[in-house]
Amino acid sequence: MSDVVVPLPPLDPQIAQFVTRMRADSAKHPPRESMPVSRAREVAEIVRRPWTEGGPVMAETVEHLVPTRHGPVRIRIYYPETKRPLPVFFYIHGGGWTLFSIDTHDRLMREYAVKAGMAVVGIDYTRAPEARFPRPLEETIDTLRWLGRESSALGLDISTLVVGGDSAGGNLTVAAALALREAGEPLITGMVLNYGCYEVDFLAGSVLRYGGGDYLLTTHMMLWFFHQYMRTPEDAKNPLMSPLHARLEGLPPAFMAITELDVLHDQNIAMEQALKAAGVPVEAHVYKGTVHSFLEAMSIADVSVRAIAETADWLKRQVASRNP
Repeated sequence: MSDVVVPLPPLDPQIAQFVTRMRADSAKHPPRESMPVSRAREVAEIVRRPWTEGGPVMAETVEHLVPTRHGPVRIRIYYPETKRPLPVFFYIHGGGWTLFSIDTHDRLMREYAVKAGMAVVGIDYTRAPEARFPRPLEETIDTLRWLGRESSALGLDISTLVVGGDSAGGNLTVAAALALREAGEPLITGMVLNYGCYEVDFLAGSVLRYGGGDYLLTTHMMLWFFHQYMRTPEDAKNPLMSPLHARLEGLPPAFMAITELDVLHDQNIAMEQALKAAGVPVEAHVYKGTVHSFLEAMSIADVSVRAIAETADWLKRQVASRNP
């Protein structure tokens, strides 16, 4: 008897265009593991730049240098309207803790700002390998505390402070919420988790199904990212590195955007289940036919626009619940 071949789910046709263009643009450059990290970052900015163009115009955009225990860290605040104070959505970009920036995620943050009616704060945490675990997390925590102290001067209503991010940014979001919970500082009122990384695991089924190179994020890329970020293999056991294995009780409500055709799919489903088991309110959506980074395809993909709109609707409900 021959083995039955189970076909993989199909790519959304518009997401397939996104994948084709991203792969073609990436193929113009050597593999990232063959380059110095500094050059890999430059290439990532070049490849991502077309996807940051267009989109909403802000009423005001300002940058600040925030003092942290590791030195100053740049943030960018997007004000979609002149009204002050505005509730806050603090966004942590992905890129395996190693690549990307607030520039690669500029349009995504502008879209969130306009659609949710919130000030969006993007952080340019110091990236690996110059800053290995837990430095980017500590910079994030210090920046959140600074926002809490300076919110009035910044025109921010810190009573609603939702923290979110994609991929590595999702990891840092949950880790920051865990650290602040343990410190008895209830700063964070909600979490947006976009296809996050929540454990170091290369044996999950989705790693085997989707890590071969057809869906943008590959198994080898994940290995390269972990190699840059972790100090030793022991870091993988730290609950702030692998928050799927942390005690999750008492974390704020979460919205999860989960990609279907993604190396990280299975651990996102596991995180959804773990959060719910811990009593954390979760609204999770699996977006069919999508790949890692699909939110960046908003200029051509209806499913990306829908995911951003559904996230914005959830954010509005979080603001309303804080200001009845």
